[in-house]
Amino acid sequence: MKKNPPNNSFSFRQRLHSFRYAFRGILFMVKTQHNFWIHLTIAVLVIIAGFLFSISLTEWALVVFAIGLVLSAEAFNSAIEQLTDLASPNIHPKAGRVKDLAAGAVLLTAMAAALIGLLIFVPKIIAVL
Repeated sequence: MKKNPPNNSFSFRQRLHSFRYAFRGILFMVKTQHNFWIHLTIAVLVIIAGFLFSISLTEWALVVFAIGLVLSAEAFNSAIEQLTDLASPNIHPKAGRVKDLAAGAVLLTAMAAALIGLLIFVPKIIAVL
């Protein structure tokens, strides 16, 4: 039986469909992932602080990058957890290790983001005091 070759032509309609899937993933994160809510809440607070302290364009770039990195890490972590649960529905030490590694990656990015926040905001807070 002969298979049809994949259609490799570019289509704006297909690209728009891929955005729909991506937004569906983000909506899933917002609706179901409690840690994502925590990261979003912190991101909103940092953005408010950025406006209150009038941070520079470079500082905004660092803040936006850090927020994007943490939220992306949380999304990857959730995807890995979902896939691990599918592949290994029963408790298994290696499945647990995979989940721990993914959670560790989120923690590392969150710590780096927190350090960026401290470097940007602590001097501004001290200057106000």
